[in-house]
Amino acid sequence: MFEVISLMFLALVLGFKHSYDSDHLIAVSNILRKADSVKSSIKVGLSWAAGHMLTATVITIILFAFRESFLNNVLPHFEKIAGIMLIALGIFSLRDFLSFHSHRHSHGNLAHSHTHIHTKKNKHSHSHAHMFGIGIVQGLASNDELLMLFAASLAVTSIGSLILALGMFSLGVAAGMVLFAAIFAYPLVKMHSEKAYRLVSFGTGSIGIFYGILILFAAV
Repeated sequence: MFEVISLMFLALVLGFKHSYDSDHLIAVSNILRKADSVKSSIKVGLSWAAGHMLTATVITIILFAFRESFLNNVLPHFEKIAGIMLIALGIFSLRDFLSFHSHRHSHGNLAHSHTHIHTKKNKHSHSHAHMFGIGIVQGLASNDELLMLFAASLAVTSIGSLILALGMFSLGVAAGMVLFAAIFAYPLVKMHSEKAYRLVSFGTGSIGIFYGILILFAAV
């Protein structure tokens, strides 16, 4: 009984920690920059967590069944997929940054300028679907904490206990990402500044491309 309780607590802590992996925060930030409310950002974070939970659960169950052969032959390739995805997300963010421009208009004798951003900021369903897909991909590359959870689960022979531990792990992941999403989106929503949006798009895009390239080189 003590082993099971310890495993549940470890799974929760590992999940919360895992949500703050660099590649997770970078990927989610590239989508959260378009959130128009804290509530929508939290929903986006939960969508990511749901996708992550799906593949993380499948991988851990496969680990439980196939052990070493799966570790050596398959897991290293998932990192490459995550790296390519980060580069793609970064490119989309930089595209939004570059599409920011100013138009000049005349109304009678009065001329003025204003800015436009060519993004679909109101497509909440699209953002949720994107985040679910991103979560699926990053769940594939979630090696370290899942391996620790798997190693700890070796003392527990019941598949039911392992699935319960995965549930606790996913709960920790969701809690961590929801907290990050709210903190990230709050100042952007409050400022409601096109300049801030542009700077964040440039920052998240550049970091995403750079980190994605690092992942690809490390995976070679």
